[in-house]
Amino acid sequence: DSEGGLYVCMNTFLGFGREHIERHYRKTGQCVYLHLKRHVTQKVPGASGGALPKRRNAKLFLDLEISSDLNSDDFEYEDEAKLVIFPDHYEISLPNIEELPALVTIACDALLSAKSPYRKQESDSWEEELQASKHAKTLVQLDNGVRIPPSGWKCSKCDLRENLWLNLTDGSVLCGKWFFDGSGGNGHAMEHYKETGYPLAVKLGTITPDGADVYSFDEEEPVLDPHIAKHLAHFGIDMLQMQVTENGLRDNDIKPRVSEWEVIQEAGVKLKPMYGPGYTGMKNLGNSCYLNAVMQAIFSIPEFQRAYVGNLPRIFDYSPLDPTQDFNTQMAKLGHGLLSGQYSKPPMKSDLIEQVMKEEHKPQHNGISPRMFKAFISKGHPEFSSNRQQDAQEFFLHLINLVERNPVGSENPSDVFRFLVEERTQCCQSRKVRYTDRVDYIMQLPVAMEAATNKDELIAYELKRLEAEAARRPLPELVRAKFPFSACLQAFSEPSNVEDFWSSALQAKSAGVKTSRFASFPEYLVVQIKKFTFGLDWIPKKLDVSIDMPDFLDISHLRARGLQPGEEELPDIAPPIVIPDDPKALDIDESSVMQLAEMGFPLEACRKAVYYTGNLGAEVAFNWIIAHMEEPDFAEPLVIPAFGEVSSSGAAALGAVGLDNQPPEEMVAIIVSMGFQRNLAIQALKATNNNLERALEWIFSHPDPEEESDPALDTMDMENHANANILAETGSEGPRIKDGPGRYELFGFISHMGTSTMSGHYVCHLRKEGRWVIYNDLRVCASERPPKDLGYIYFYHRIPS
Repeated sequence: DSEGGLYVCMNTFLGFGREHIERHYRKTGQCVYLHLKRHVTQKVPGASGGALPKRRNAKLFLDLEISSDLNSDDFEYEDEAKLVIFPDHYEISLPNIEELPALVTIACDALLSAKSPYRKQESDSWEEELQASKHAKTLVQLDNGVRIPPSGWKCSKCDLRENLWLNLTDGSVLCGKWFFDGSGGNGHAMEHYKETGYPLAVKLGTITPDGADVYSFDEEEPVLDPHIAKHLAHFGIDMLQMQVTENGLRDNDIKPRVSEWEVIQEAGVKLKPMYGPGYTGMKNLGNSCYLNAVMQAIFSIPEFQRAYVGNLPRIFDYSPLDPTQDFNTQMAKLGHGLLSGQYSKPPMKSDLIEQVMKEEHKPQHNGISPRMFKAFISKGHPEFSSNRQQDAQEFFLHLINLVERNPVGSENPSDVFRFLVEERTQCCQSRKVRYTDRVDYIMQLPVAMEAATNKDELIAYELKRLEAEAARRPLPELVRAKFPFSACLQAFSEPSNVEDFWSSALQAKSAGVKTSRFASFPEYLVVQIKKFTFGLDWIPKKLDVSIDMPDFLDISHLRARGLQPGEEELPDIAPPIVIPDDPKALDIDESSVMQLAEMGFPLEACRKAVYYTGNLGAEVAFNWIIAHMEEPDFAEPLVIPAFGEVSSSGAAALGAVGLDNQPPEEMVAIIVSMGFQRNLAIQALKATNNNLERALEWIFSHPDPEEESDPALDTMDMENHANANILAETGSEGPRIKDGPGRYELFGFISHMGTSTMSGHYVCHLRKEGRWVIYNDLRVCASERPPKDLGYIYFYHRIPS
């Protein structure tokens, strides 16, 4: 509530706006509330040159906080607190020791002095005030003739090109320490200090005209160097000519003149800010740009707008007593913040005139800060709950999983992304085939490196780059590998070898090939360019490529055709289950592990997924990952139990049958995560002796199974949906799909800058009202040069026939 302040229940300590407090009282009977209201006094120039107070009510944002710095010297606060007794709205001003019992007074004082949960959440990321190093004034610099070039740096001991530090005594360029997220170096800078005692080093890539990041090995902390300009000039570095990466993000690569950071963020071009509904920015909470980019794209889709923002009053009316733990409430609040326009307003003319007269720029009170949304959606997830950078594609799938599990009405908005993939597997020896269908939400396109159209330019650039590095000269202008989109589409449709294929026709392992086609086309097609891969040393890396993505896309030729005349199906025989004497000797299909890891999932989680699904392939393991992403030990190392101590996951993987003849819950969850009804999953598993692969085939071969009425299952299903206040209408059996023509138009894309999913920055471009708009966290501007060739995830909508 923008004017009524905040009402805090003195029993549950939950906060409510003025329009919701009556409903909370009626539902709970709680009658004592603490009413908090903050008045902000803004200083404006007075006639006499002084400051006249301009008083207005401040908004007490619970999870949609404005982006400006309300702790600046331009504002003064006056807080008002009252105790309100319902239903008569009897008010007692605080403090009031005479009228209130001691216990109530203590409770009010504790609540008023409590630290904001948002500040607690951010406390780890606050920057402490740096102190000047004791070595700065007396630092001795060796006159050894060392000159540092403006680019082309690498560690003098291990040739690393990231996390590099310049020792301010002798000019040595050495790598820093190894970080837990896989970035960093080999610690040669620290080793050099231990050998020489030279105390100060500056991080290359952070030097700007305003300063640089300096570290004191002796003092063991970051420090200030008041004489940094002189110390750098000793090695030929002019601070006025140096620039740091925009946004202050940690990316230690040396950026060429046409780096992807500059192109994707449209640096160097004056962009016009956009205001109003649908043009609201989101604050970066510390490496949360992946969330911002995905949610901007999600809430540009009408189905999600209708489901959450259109149903906002209904969702709020049926929200639980603790709305902070309700997915639909948080989605509705976030969607309202992005689409209402209340947090995206152009500056007043008087403010602009004031800024011109004062020759200063003040940030506008625009944008939202999705702290509560991020806290809820990432709760219990080992990756998203951290402050580390994450993969936008992985977060997109995580979000879809939550949407599936929290129905908001008769129509699930995630249905617009769902499609069926027909996989044709052929035994190369018997020539027999098997057709299976699976559910997917993203079309993943590989990058066919051999199809680059500018190979000669790439070879010439590589030679120039090596020569520049050897001579310590500036690097040449970047030449990026260019690919036609048709090459990626062809790579997607070509047959691929199936590792460890077991032929039911031969009753033995054989060579097999697999091709994929669309059994249905979704309403909205999400295309991911598989830019992230692993090197031979298992270190993740990114392919810096340019792909000519089309504005209009026709994939009708990829429509599945099913069993063809003359084709003979493989027998429906499951491979024999071999339980080794030593379970730890069970092999794990590393090729499937690699496929999952390339999608951005943690390596250990991929190994567990492949193990617990019995090496049935990356697709089945992927569904296991989706069903287990929120478990606390999701990314913990795989621990294989001894025989006789097989866990529930292990039992599910081996197709074990419980004593009560109920299918293992792990296998049921995998099938439900694909979009099928729970009772259908249980029925299919029972019919196939808990064989996951055969159960999926059974589902597609039984489009209208007989209804079973199992009171135990009904009770279990009601328990699973106890927290869903708005129940979805039961649809037909099988995955819900919206099939149609395979012709699409591009309306958005998410781009990534950086060398790995664990670092860098995400930006979203969306086409709205006939023009492209860039969403770069809080900045929302009209795009002048949308870099459609450098995107990572693309969003297409179907063209009506």
